[in-house]
Amino acid sequence: MNRLSLGILVLGASTVVACDGLKEALTAHVDVVARAASQELSVNRLSDMLGNSKIGVPVNRDVASLIARDLWVPYQLLAAAAAKGDSLTDPKAIDEAAVGMIDRAKLTKFMEHVSSTMPSDTGSQAGYERGANDLFAARHILFMFPKDATPAAKDSIRRKAESVRAQVTSANFADLAKRYSDDGSKDKGGELGVFPRGMMVKPFGDAVAALKPGEISNVVESEFGYHIIQRNTWDQIKGQYAQQAGDRTRQHAESTYIVTAQNQAKVQVKDNAVSVTKAVAKDPISHRNDKDVVATWSGGDFTAGNLASVLIADPRAAQLSQQIQQVPDSIVRVYVKQMAERQLLLKRADSAKMGPTPEEYANLHRDFVQAVAMSWQALRIDPKSLADSAKTPAERERLAAARVESYLDKVMAGEAQPVPVPSPLQIVLMNKYDYKVNAAGIDRAVERAQKIRVVADSTRAANQPKSAVPLPGAAGPSAGAPGAQAPAPAPSQKAPTHAAPAHPAPAKP
Repeated sequence: MNRLSLGILVLGASTVVACDGLKEALTAHVDVVARAASQELSVNRLSDMLGNSKIGVPVNRDVASLIARDLWVPYQLLAAAAAKGDSLTDPKAIDEAAVGMIDRAKLTKFMEHVSSTMPSDTGSQAGYERGANDLFAARHILFMFPKDATPAAKDSIRRKAESVRAQVTSANFADLAKRYSDDGSKDKGGELGVFPRGMMVKPFGDAVAALKPGEISNVVESEFGYHIIQRNTWDQIKGQYAQQAGDRTRQHAESTYIVTAQNQAKVQVKDNAVSVTKAVAKDPISHRNDKDVVATWSGGDFTAGNLASVLIADPRAAQLSQQIQQVPDSIVRVYVKQMAERQLLLKRADSAKMGPTPEEYANLHRDFVQAVAMSWQALRIDPKSLADSAKTPAERERLAAARVESYLDKVMAGEAQPVPVPSPLQIVLMNKYDYKVNAAGIDRAVERAQKIRVVADSTRAANQPKSAVPLPGAAGPSAGAPGAQAPAPAPSQKAPTHAAPAHPAPAKP
């Protein structure tokens, strides 16, 4: 299996880029939003794109940052590389940019190795009958309580359940379940399959655990209603049980191993962990080299840069970023602690030589090259097309930059989709070429774009043809005006003979 495919990250990675030097001289140039290689994104250009957008995006700082940092910067860096004929295929640069992905694959491989060395329950009949691993199998007939059932209603349902219980045998259990049960299992004769005891509500789980295989319970009350339960025999369930018993013993052994490792890691979360983590989650790529320590563990420091690598490589990065901003600080601290504990497992994976194979590295490099080519082609800036249209490097650079601007215009007009640039490719570009993003420039662009949007919305509204049908709440033509008519009553309606009450009468149940 190719665990290092870049394809996963194209959709799932959070590709947020920011400037490492926001406090540098660029801050003074408030008419410039960003620079990438030799190109500049001006305040006017960004505000025009955003304010005149045809795709209905809101005019705010988050959207302006997305356009500047997630689209314009990586696109223009791709254009600069294409104009120079830079293939971006240095294996060392690719591996450094994909370190989070490599660590993720390494850890998966290591845990699979650990799991393979652990004992596994073969799912024997003796194990099933004594409830090993707390795994059971049963079928039931459920007499469900209606919502807000009264004691009298529950008593009526109980009497019905007891009358059915008097008829139930192993031979007719499935038929009676299909006839009387109130849940989705009725179509399968009440079969619930194999399940951990803790998965069920306590009264049900306790009742199953008290039964021997083949035995049928008395009527059992739970929050859902009254149950008649039969624990399955070994012959009925042995196929399902063997698989789940093996999985459950491995999961338990893995959990024990991880808990032991976590205790050995001796993680101490720093006081700054929450604020730093929230900042990293917003812009993981910009924090990839951040040395701020958010936790310590028995093997050293866990930095904001380490955390950024984890987030960049996680297919759920965008979702995680949102969750980190919203959850309580205590949950953020738990997340930092778990990620720091992960470092001990990575260290063990390195000791066990669980890194990618030469073939996996080759696949990673191949996928990276394909991502570069696909991005170039989508933006119409592949080196061959540039060379065919422009003779000198300077001409090719201008042409590539112009094509990027043209593509962004199409995106903002709803005529093209944004081209996703995988995070490792963004990192390679940003490590190799200069780029800057100016926070003050973004703020000015938003301010100007808001004014443009107001004018654009007013112009659009003024140019809309007037409707002949009055809008809800609009005044119709006055009585006596040309064309005014009294409304005709609906065929089935009668004129009211008295005023309607201020509040409608309650409907009958």
